[in-house]
Amino acid sequence: RLGLERADTAEKALSVIVDLLEKYGQGGNCMESHMAFTYHNSFLIADRKEAWVLETSGKYWAAEKVEGGVRNISNQLSITTKIDREHPKLKEYAKSNGWWDGEKEFDFAATYSYVNTARMTTSGGRYCEGYKFLNKHKGSITPEIMMKILRDKESGINMEGGFMTTGSMVSVLPQQPNLPCIHFFTGTPDPAR
Repeated sequence: RLGLERADTAEKALSVIVDLLEKYGQGGNCMESHMAFTYHNSFLIADRKEAWVLETSGKYWAAEKVEGGVRNISNQLSITTKIDREHPKLKEYAKSNGWWDGEKEFDFAATYSYVNTARMTTSGGRYCEGYKFLNKHKGSITPEIMMKILRDKESGINMEGGFMTTGSMVSVLPQQPNLPCIHFFTGTPDPAR
């Protein structure tokens, strides 16, 4: 929200978020219940001209500029070796903890996560399902298709049960500045409604 408030481009919003992250860190409970459960965050940041994926681990972060095609995020790190911006001490911190030897190619998700990134796009999780849906419709994604994807419960994209998806948003950002941007938000805790 502060990125939206303080920046007029996607890359400037990315800078706002990482500056705040480095200054204040992150935290907070992910559930309204009394159970303490926190995790690090990922962000899709877009404007009419460009899009970025920002993924975080504590105060450390990596960002990937989306150069084309489709891209998704879902409760796990997905930036691997294509890192366009990064925390200035990202690699140094990983090396000091013994997570990276400093010689092989640096892979953010593999280094900062317990998830095996080679299996991310082939396993049955939310990330994989979103990846498959987006690639199935690549080149012809409409707001209606995006809404259908975000409503999908069978894939786990629209979660129900212990953890519930509480909202979804679909934005249409035409590159032509004379056309309006359109944003759709769910009005209920369950995007399938």
